[in-house]
Amino acid sequence: MKARSPKLFIGPMSVNIVDAVIEFANENDCPLGLIPSRRQVDHAGGYVGWTTKSFSEYVRSKTDKVLLQRDHGGEGQGDHDDDGRESYAVDARHFDLIHVDPWKKKTDYAQGLASTIATITTLEKQNPKLRFEVGTEEAIRPTSPSDLMRLLTDLKSALSPAVFSKISYAVIQSGTSLRETHNTGAYDRKRLAEMLAVCAAFGLASKEHNGDYLSTDLIKSKFQAGLDAINIAPEFGKIETETCLSVMSKSDFETFFNLCLACPRWKKWVAADFDPQANRDALVRICGHYVFNEAGFKQMKAKWAGVDATIKGRIKARIGEIVM
Repeated sequence: MKARSPKLFIGPMSVNIVDAVIEFANENDCPLGLIPSRRQVDHAGGYVGWTTKSFSEYVRSKTDKVLLQRDHGGEGQGDHDDDGRESYAVDARHFDLIHVDPWKKKTDYAQGLASTIATITTLEKQNPKLRFEVGTEEAIRPTSPSDLMRLLTDLKSALSPAVFSKISYAVIQSGTSLRETHNTGAYDRKRLAEMLAVCAAFGLASKEHNGDYLSTDLIKSKFQAGLDAINIAPEFGKIETETCLSVMSKSDFETFFNLCLACPRWKKWVAADFDPQANRDALVRICGHYVFNEAGFKQMKAKWAGVDATIKGRIKARIGEIVM
C-alpha cells in the first residue's frame, strides 16, 4: 500500500475542494486522500451537504485515485454527543480507511486502548478490506514517542497478526496546532525523528494532523525526514473563502458576515475573549467554509461569474506545491 499511498489528505470542506482534489488526482495520476470529519460528512448528513453514502458514491463515480478516510471517527466526534457506533457502521461500508479516535471521550489510557481494540475488531469483521489509523493529534491527547510505542505495543499484543496488519497509519506529533487561521505549533525535529522510528519499528506509515498554514519548505522537509503523510483541512477552506472575498461587494460581505456570525462552529478556533464584531474580517476567514452550503451563500455566489473555476485552480495549485 505504501508505495502508492497519498502524501496529502485534505478535508472536504466544500464541493469545490472535493472537485479540485478529484481533478488534480486524475490530471496528474497522483493519489490523494479526502478526510471528512463527522461534522462535515456523516451517516445522517453534515455541513458540506453529503451523507457518508452519497459522498462516497460521488467521489468514486469520478476517480479511483482518491482514498476515502473517516477522520476522527467515533464517539463524541460529531455534532451530537453519541457513542459513534452508527457512524462507524456506515463508514465501514463506504470508506477505505477509518481513523479510530476514542481519545476525545476516553481520557484514561486503558479505556482508550480498550475502545480502539474493540472498534478495530468489530469493523474489521464488518469489512475485511478496511484499513485503520490509530492515535490522535496533540490538541486532543498529547503523545510522546514512548506513549506511541506503548499504544502500538499494546495493540499488537491484543490483536491477531492478521488484524494488526490492517492498521496502516499511526498519528505522529512533532508540534502542530491550529488557532484562528494560523499554525501555532512549535516544530520539534527530534520528536519527529523519534516518532518516525516508532512507526518504522511496527511497519506502519506515519501521518501528522493539523498541517495547515505551514510553509511548503517545512512540509517537504518533513517528507524528506521520512514523514509519510500529512492532513490539511481549514487551509483549503480559507483559500476558497479568500477567493470569494476578492469578488464580494460591501453588501455581499455583510451577508457573508451575518451568516458566519450565526454559525457557532467558529468558536472552536478562537480564544474565549475573541470579539467577532471587532474582528469581522477574521471571523469570516475562520468560519467562511462552514456556510458555503447554506442557501443564502449559494444565492449570493451565483452572481460571481467564474469564481468556482478560480477557486479550484488555486486549490490545485496549492496541492501541487505540496506533493509535486
